[in-house]
Amino acid sequence: MARKMKTMDGNNAAAHVSYAFTDVAAIYPITPSSTMAEVTDQWAANGLKNVFGNTVKVVEMQSEAGAAGAVHGSLSAGALTTTYTASQGLLLMIPNMYKIAGELLPGVFHVSARTLASHALSIFGDHQDVYACRQTGFAMLCSSSVQEVMDLGAAAHLSAIKGKVPFLHFFDGFRTSHEIQKIEIWDYDDLKDMLDMDAVNDFRKHAMNPERPFLKGSAQNSDVFFQAREACNQYYEAIPGIVEEYLGKINEKIGTDYKLFNYVGAPDAEHVVVAMGSVCETVEETINALNAQGHKYGLIKVRLYRPFSAQRLVEAIPATAKTISVIDRTKEPGALGEPLYQDVVTALKGTKFDSVPVYGGRYGLASKDTTPADITAIYKNAEAAAPQSPFTISINDDVTHLSLAPVEVEDTTPAGTTSCKFWGLGSDGTVGANKNSIKIIGDHTDMYAQAYFAYDSKKSGGVTVSHLRFGKSPIKSTYLINKANFVACHNPAYIGKYDMVQDLKDGGIFLLNCAWDEAEIEKRLPAADKQYMQKHNIQFYVIDGVELGKQIGLGSRINTILQSAFFKLADIIPADQAVQYMKDAALKSYGKKGEAVVNMNYQAIERGAQEVKKIEIPASWANAVDEKSGTTITGDNAPLVEYVSNIQEAINGQRGDKLPVSAFGKYVDGVFPLGSSAYEKRGVAVDVPVWNPENCIQCNFCSYVCPHAVIRPVVMTAEEAANAPAAAKLVDMTGMPGYKFGMTVSVMDCTGCGSCVNVCPGKKGNKALSLASLDSQAEQQEVFAYGFDLPVKPEVNEKFKDSTVKGSQFKQPLLEFSGACAGCGETPYAKLTTQLFGDRMFIANATGCSSIWAGSSPATPYTVNKQGFGPAWANSLFEDNAEFGLGIFYAQKHLRDVTIKKVEALAEKAEGTVKAAIDEFLATKEDGKLNKIAAAKLISELEACGCEESKEILADKEYLAKNSVWIFGGDGWAYDIGFGGLDHVIASGEDVNILVFDTEVYSNTGGQSSKSTNTGAVAQFAAAGKEVKKKDLAGIAMSYGYVYVAHVAMGADYNQCIKAFTEAESYHGPSIIIAYAPCINHGIKGGMSIAQTEIKKAVEAGYWHNYRFDPRLAVEGKNPFQLDSKAPTAAYGDFIKNEVRYSSLQRSFPDRAEKLFAKAEDNAVKRYAYLQRLSKLYDAD
Repeated sequence: MARKMKTMDGNNAAAHVSYAFTDVAAIYPITPSSTMAEVTDQWAANGLKNVFGNTVKVVEMQSEAGAAGAVHGSLSAGALTTTYTASQGLLLMIPNMYKIAGELLPGVFHVSARTLASHALSIFGDHQDVYACRQTGFAMLCSSSVQEVMDLGAAAHLSAIKGKVPFLHFFDGFRTSHEIQKIEIWDYDDLKDMLDMDAVNDFRKHAMNPERPFLKGSAQNSDVFFQAREACNQYYEAIPGIVEEYLGKINEKIGTDYKLFNYVGAPDAEHVVVAMGSVCETVEETINALNAQGHKYGLIKVRLYRPFSAQRLVEAIPATAKTISVIDRTKEPGALGEPLYQDVVTALKGTKFDSVPVYGGRYGLASKDTTPADITAIYKNAEAAAPQSPFTISINDDVTHLSLAPVEVEDTTPAGTTSCKFWGLGSDGTVGANKNSIKIIGDHTDMYAQAYFAYDSKKSGGVTVSHLRFGKSPIKSTYLINKANFVACHNPAYIGKYDMVQDLKDGGIFLLNCAWDEAEIEKRLPAADKQYMQKHNIQFYVIDGVELGKQIGLGSRINTILQSAFFKLADIIPADQAVQYMKDAALKSYGKKGEAVVNMNYQAIERGAQEVKKIEIPASWANAVDEKSGTTITGDNAPLVEYVSNIQEAINGQRGDKLPVSAFGKYVDGVFPLGSSAYEKRGVAVDVPVWNPENCIQCNFCSYVCPHAVIRPVVMTAEEAANAPAAAKLVDMTGMPGYKFGMTVSVMDCTGCGSCVNVCPGKKGNKALSLASLDSQAEQQEVFAYGFDLPVKPEVNEKFKDSTVKGSQFKQPLLEFSGACAGCGETPYAKLTTQLFGDRMFIANATGCSSIWAGSSPATPYTVNKQGFGPAWANSLFEDNAEFGLGIFYAQKHLRDVTIKKVEALAEKAEGTVKAAIDEFLATKEDGKLNKIAAAKLISELEACGCEESKEILADKEYLAKNSVWIFGGDGWAYDIGFGGLDHVIASGEDVNILVFDTEVYSNTGGQSSKSTNTGAVAQFAAAGKEVKKKDLAGIAMSYGYVYVAHVAMGADYNQCIKAFTEAESYHGPSIIIAYAPCINHGIKGGMSIAQTEIKKAVEAGYWHNYRFDPRLAVEGKNPFQLDSKAPTAAYGDFIKNEVRYSSLQRSFPDRAEKLFAKAEDNAVKRYAYLQRLSKLYDAD
C-alpha cells in the first residue's frame, strides 16, 4: 500500500498516530516531549477527528504526577487515554504506572527518552528515564527513527487495546523527537481497519460505571496479595505474540518487515551488536559500508524491550556469531552491567550462544554524538585479542580507561547525499528557516530529507547549528555532519571562534553573512580558514543580511534572506520554484502576524537571491599567517581561571566533545565557580548602546532595567578620571562635587536588545542613549573594564542609598552577562535582588528559564564581589524547589543558631571591645543588612583576641552573619507543579523569600499555558485561547495574614519595585514577590526592546496591578494592604492586541476571541474593584 509522504519530526509522527486511537490526552509540558501534546491540542482545536469520529479531549494538568493520575482515572472510566512525557516527568508518573499496569488498563505513554538529572540537569536524550520504568509492568516498545515512530506507534496502541497491558512507546529525545525526516504517514482508515473494536468495546464495558458498579483498588493482606499479583502472568506471556500479530498486519499493509528483534547485516556475521534507539540507524549505515569492504558485521535492533522475548532474540542472531556486543544508552552506577546487557546475557544462558562472549558498553548519554567511527570501534574491539568490557565510546576516559578510541572510516552516507550546516544565533530565525527549507525540499522533490538542530545552553542568544541532509536514498545518519557540501555562517561574530569551513568537502560552498568589504574580509578571516578554503577549492560567498534586514524592516530576523541565498547557491530546486515555495512557507509561518510582515518576508526572499556575492579566493591564502596569537585567561581567582581555561573555553569553542574524563575530576559533584560568564565576551550584538553625556540626567534607569547588566554607572575621583582610557566619557557627578560620573557599556557582553535606550528619559526630548554598530564601539570595552576595577566608594553608597532606584545601581550586580534572551523580562528582577542582597544570598532555583539562563554549562552569570562574596546558587528539580529552599533555610539556621550559642556563651565572660562587638552582633542578629556589618566587626575582634573560645567561633565564622534565603522560579513552578510546596513553605512562617518570574506561560518549554495564563491568551495547550481566568496566587498568600506579598511590575513603577524587594527581605517571616515579566513567547509588537514599556502599558490598562501586603503594618494598627497602581487609564483591548498571544486568536477564531477578550476585560475590571474593596476592608479593620 502506498502511503502519503510528509516531512515531519518524531514528535509530530507520534502525535499523528496516537491521535487516531485517543479519546483523552492528559498532559504536562516537558522538554523534549511537549510538541506531541501541543500539536494534539492544535488538531483538536481545529476539529480533527480520530478513528472513532471524535476530537481528542486534551487536558493540561498541574504536574506529570497529576497527568498520570488523570490518565489512570480516565482509563478507569472507559476512555482510551494517552500521555506524552520524558525524564523527571516520567519518573513522577511511576507510582500511577504501577496502578495502571496492575489494573490491566490499555493506556499508552509516548516518551521522547531523556537524561535524568544527577550531578547536573540535561535536557538531551538517552534511556535513563525509560529504564527506570522497566519494573512497572508497562510493555516497552522502542522506535529507532522518525518513520518507525509513525509505524510502531500504531503497534503500541493496537497491542495495548487487545492485550490489556499498557505500553510505553519510546524513542530518543532530540535525536529522533526533533529530527525532521520525509516519511510515510498513516491514513486513519488503515489504522481503524487494524483496530480490534471488540477489544475496545470490552474495555469500555468493563470500565467504572454506577449502572454496573464495582470496587477496585482495595487493600490486600499478606494472605492473598502474592497470588493475586501472579495472576497477571498470562497477559504478559501473551504480549509478544500480540505485538507480533500487529507487526505482521502493519508489514502486510505497508510492505515492511518489523519484528520483535530485527537483524540487519551480513547473513554470516561473526560480530554482532545489539542496540535499540536511534543509534541503530548509524550502526546500520556503518555496517553497510564496512560489509561492502568484506567485513562480517551484524546488528540486532531491539523493538519490544518489555516483555523481553529471549526466544525471538536467539532466533534473530546469526548462527555464525562469534561475539556479541550490547550497547546501552544509560549508566547505572554500581551495576554489573547496564539493563539491556544484563537482559541479553540472561536470555542467552542455556542456548546455542551460551559460550559466545557478550561485551557490554555505554554510549550516547545526554545525546552525545555517536558516529560511524565510534561504531567501527565496537566491532574492532570485538575482533581484538583481549576485548574491553565494559567499554564506552565517543569519549576519552583517561581515568578508568574504559573508552574505545574511534576508528576513522570513509564517509558512510549513501552516494548522492547532500549535507549542509548552518551556524546561527538563537532567535535570529535560522532554525525556523531551515525547518522550512527541509520541508520545501522534502515535500516538493522526490528526495529524502533530514534535519537536525544542535543548540548550546543559552536561551535565544546562543549558538545554533542546523544539520540538513537530502538525497535519493533513505537517510540513516543519526549523527552530526562533519563532512558538508554547504556551510553557512549567519553571524560574523563566529569567525575565528569556531571551525566552520573545515567541515566542508573539497569544492564545497561557504556562505558568510557579514557587512565586510574584501579588505575587511582579508583582515578578519583567520589564517586557518583562508588556508583551508584555498587548498580545498571552496566556493566563497558573502551577503549583508543585517543591512538588508534593516532596509526591509525585519531588523535582526534575517533568516528568510539567508534561506533565499541558500537556495540560490545550493541549486537544489529551480530558482523560480524555490522562490515560490519559500513565499508559500512565509505566508504559512507569518500569516498570523499580518500582511505587512508577510510582505517583508517576500521582499527578503527576493533580495536574498539577488544580493549574494562571490569572493574570489587569492592564491596567497594558501600561505596565510595570523598576525596575533590567541589570548591567555588571567585573573585573581585561580580556581575560576583554571575552570575557564580548561573547561569553559573548550565548550564555548564547540570542542567540549574532546574534553577527557579527567578534566572533570574537580567538578564531579556538579559544583562550578561563580563569575565565569565574564570571560565569554561573545560579541553577538549587531548594535550596542552609545552614551551621550550631554543628554544624561544620571537617573540610572538604563542600568536598572538592563537584562544582562552590561550598562553600569561609575563614579570616579579626579585622579581616577585623569587616568581613565581616552575613550571614556565623563561629566560632573550630580550631588557629589569633585567626582565624575560616567555610563560604561560592556559591548562584548551586550545582546543589543535596546531596553536601555527605550527607558532613557534624556533631556528635552533628546535621549542620552542611542544604538550604533558593535564595531564602532569596540573601544568602550576597555572603559567598562577600567570602571569595573575601580575600588568601591562607600561615600557614594552613603549619599545614594541602595534602597533607591538610583543608589541601587551603584552596587555591583552579582548577576551579569547571562544566557537569557535579549530584552528578557526576568533577569532585571533577579539582578536587582543580587545588588541589594547578593553578598549574603542563598538561591534555590526551580528548573525553568531562570535556571537555564543562570546555571547552564559552561558559564555562570552569578558572580562575586570584590571581597569574594556572592549568591550561593543551586537547582534541585522543578517540582520541589520551594521545599529545597526551605531545607537550605533550616540548615543554615541550625548551623547559625549553634554558632550564636557559642557567641552568647562568650558574651558572659567577654570584656571591652570584644564585649561591645558581641553586643552589637546579638542586637542586630535578625537584621540582615546591619548584622553583616556587625558580624564583620565581631570577627575582627575575635581574631585579635586569640582566646580558645574565639578560635572555636572563628572556625565557623561563615555562619555568623544573617543570610538571606531566596527561592526563585517561574509561574509554571509557582502556580502549578510547585504550588503545593510553595504553599507549605509560606505557611511555615519561616524567614524565606520567594520571587516568582510571572511570564504567564511555561517559557522554558516553549510557551505552554499555566494557571497564570490569562483568559483569551493563546498558548500551547490553549490553542483556541484560554477559557478560565488567572489564578490569584497573591490572594492565596495574603489569606494567611502573616505572609509579606508584593505584586510588582518594574517598568510601571521602579520605586514600588525596589521598595517591595527591600520590604520583603527585611520582613522576619515568609515573603513572596510576584513580578510581571514579558517574554518572547508573548510576541510583543515592537519586540523585546520595549519590554519595560509593555510592562508600563499593562498596568495603565489594568491588565496587571501593583500592590503590597505587609503584615507588620497590621501589628501597628495600620492597613497592611497598599494598592500602588492607579485606576486604569488605557484601553484593555488595545493593550492585549499589541501581543501576538492575543491578536493571533482574532485571526484564527474571531468569534471566540471577541467573547474571551470581553470576558478577560470584565475579569480585569472586577479584579481592580476587588483590590479597592480589599483596601477598604483592611481600612475598616
